[in-house]
Amino acid sequence: MEIVLATTNANKLREFREMLQDMDVTVIGLDAFPGCPEVVEDGVSFAENALKKAAAIARHTGRVTMADDSGLEVDRLGGMPGIYSARYAGPGADDRANNERLLRELDGVPAGGRGAQFTCVIAVVDPRGGQQTVRGTCRGVILTRPRGEHGFGYDPLFLDRETTLTFSEMTPEQKNRVSHRSRAIAELKKMLPSFLEACRKQGRG
Repeated sequence: MEIVLATTNANKLREFREMLQDMDVTVIGLDAFPGCPEVVEDGVSFAENALKKAAAIARHTGRVTMADDSGLEVDRLGGMPGIYSARYAGPGADDRANNERLLRELDGVPAGGRGAQFTCVIAVVDPRGGQQTVRGTCRGVILTRPRGEHGFGYDPLFLDRETTLTFSEMTPEQKNRVSHRSRAIAELKKMLPSFLEACRKQGRG
């Protein structure tokens, strides 16, 4: 069954396809649907934003749609940047600017006070309104300088506690085993078969 992923981010689309490749689904990005609406992510939580995106694209495409919202929550900063992770340094900010602001905010904070977690919430919505969400988190520490050549976003600064590697030091395969998105997708894979079966029985999607 084809499922739309509400993103034009090639990295995110690749990660979803890799982690769902053992299921009987084909993940399609928004590039296959010209004219999709721009969805303003003005929710107050990851779940609200993910549901809003998935619902809007499901209505537009008439297909079951997944959307995720994810971000970095730093303990010392009261959970910030959180839902503002992609634009922490301002509208249109790139990864480098966001990372530089984060380092400034934590300047002088010792390792014991630099705890953080990546959080991912995935929403699945069918065109008639059925919906469900799942969540995954990964705990770690924010470094004082970037490490690694892979990944994107805050990956070079986020040291995973289990592997003692930053997300940027991991291969895609390593990251797919421990990341917040991989853990959310693991939960997604548990509920998706029954969700899609309900859609088929009711003639949805």
